[in-house]
Amino acid sequence: MAFDYDKYIRPGKLPHIWCPGCGHGIVMKGLIRAIDTLGLEKNNTAIVSGIGCASRLPGYLDFCTLHTAHGRAAAFATGVKMAKPEMDVIVVGGDGDGTAIGGNHFIHACRRNINMTYIIMNNNIYGMTGGQFSPCTPTGAKASTTPYGNPDPAFDIAKLAIGAGATFVARGTAYHATQIDKLIVEAVQHKGFSVVEILDDCPTTYGRRNKFKSVIEMMNRLKDVAVPVKAAEKMTPEQLQGKILTGVLYKEERPDYTSEYAKVIERAKGGK
Repeated sequence: MAFDYDKYIRPGKLPHIWCPGCGHGIVMKGLIRAIDTLGLEKNNTAIVSGIGCASRLPGYLDFCTLHTAHGRAAAFATGVKMAKPEMDVIVVGGDGDGTAIGGNHFIHACRRNINMTYIIMNNNIYGMTGGQFSPCTPTGAKASTTPYGNPDPAFDIAKLAIGAGATFVARGTAYHATQIDKLIVEAVQHKGFSVVEILDDCPTTYGRRNKFKSVIEMMNRLKDVAVPVKAAEKMTPEQLQGKILTGVLYKEERPDYTSEYAKVIERAKGGK
């Protein structure tokens, strides 16, 4: 029997605004399957986003949703989690929203180890707001603001998250669709700040400028560069050159901020 996505979609919101070939719809379906697997309650699940193509995702889902200011998704989500720590909070957005204008909020959410999940759809570009280069645009790639090639080195989102203090970090791709929901399930189950980076494709704003012939070519690129962490253990540095690790990249157990802050409140009430 086919999976029933309709019960999680807000009535009257489809069709979506994403371009043909965009991977965001694949990620949304993976998120829905993960939520279904986890059995999360609609009224106890908050899905928060900022601005951008990826950040339009919550508007289609029938949960408690917030479509907030550019780059401020982690800050709003922090407010939700601190006010209602019993809620399951999931943040979604793109690489520009999360690591450029929202970079400061992102690293401090990682540092605090707030018990929520951040799904970053990394398509290497500002897709909606004009095709500008993002912190994740590959060196040499073209964007509206780098027509002769991007001179900047790109962020590695996973390494950034680990370095900032996130206690669960994973990476998947839009090509490996069935892996997405499994990574999200594990991320949500983890108690602490979880980051799931999904390597995505933007055929309109990134693909055309960088001379990809088709969406199929872009998706095959994701397939070709992805190497599961277990397989990577058996590969040489030469074989891993130009490859990107996928799967669960980092996991540790550490007290989450929500619980620690609750202790502060109790001490304040007791005058100690």
